[in-house]
Amino acid sequence: MINVRHITVAESDDGQRLDRWMKKVVPEIPYVLAQKMIRKGAVRVDGKRANMDTRLVAGQDVRIPPVEEKTKTKKEYIPNDKDRALLADITMFDDGDIIAFNKPSGLASQGGGGVEWQIDEMLILLTDRKGRRPHLIHRLDRDTSGVLLCARSPSAVRNLGRSMMGRQATKIYWALCAPSPEQNDGLIRAPLAKASGPHKDRMVIDEGPEGKFAATDFKVMERAGTKAAFVAFRPQTGRTHQIRVHAADVLNCPLIGDEKYGGHAEALDGLELADRLHLHARRLRIPHPTEEGQMLDFTAPLPPELEKSWRTLGFDIKGLDEDPFAHDAL
Repeated sequence: MINVRHITVAESDDGQRLDRWMKKVVPEIPYVLAQKMIRKGAVRVDGKRANMDTRLVAGQDVRIPPVEEKTKTKKEYIPNDKDRALLADITMFDDGDIIAFNKPSGLASQGGGGVEWQIDEMLILLTDRKGRRPHLIHRLDRDTSGVLLCARSPSAVRNLGRSMMGRQATKIYWALCAPSPEQNDGLIRAPLAKASGPHKDRMVIDEGPEGKFAATDFKVMERAGTKAAFVAFRPQTGRTHQIRVHAADVLNCPLIGDEKYGGHAEALDGLELADRLHLHARRLRIPHPTEEGQMLDFTAPLPPELEKSWRTLGFDIKGLDEDPFAHDAL
């Protein structure tokens, strides 16, 4: 049986119909069954009944009830010691309610088409003695490493989700781009929408009615001439692939290793760089969900393979824990 789940509506899903959102976010539940669950009032949005055509708002909490095994269409997850050890290894913080991971590249946040290895299903391994299973507060792309936040109690899930979607959280990403951006810093404003045709898994800049507002601050931390740069990004919104598209299509400097958006730099051929997307969720600051006036602040060390890439290009990461945008207003 799939346990009760609380899922926070991502900013990228703002305005989506509830039934279509379920089809996307919980694909293991057949669409017909999802519709039936909604009609019966079993699916709750912020604790209230909803209709299939209910338009979701970023930050809302969607409660999905238990589903019998016979309705599942994907392979059942079997808890195992290997995954338990992985979670222990990547856990940076756990106070019994709030959990912060340093997610490795290659591990998906949640399930989806063709996804077999995901952290969301592993969270059952961290169910506490009160029966509280952790829930994701936000998501990272599968190939992005870094800070990923979860919580056990419904109140913490709800409050953290609202802070995340209400832009009260500060997220700092480190990336390697090639070539170097022309500007040293700035604010990118370029609306994003899903691509059509054969590239539906990509996002594109769209100034039309389908485009959703997206804004990203950037600051060049160090340059390797014109060939590459170490760039810090601070997304003000949370659109799918936002940093990747803004870097590639606005700054004209794709992230190294980003095959989806053109991140192959011939000028770097022959260098020993990691065979992965060079994007890391370095730091997350967010209001504490229960202690008023307190902030949670998590910093995820670069994984070894990215450290090697930074060193190969001559970039120094020592003494860079401070927020490079600290003196810039959001």
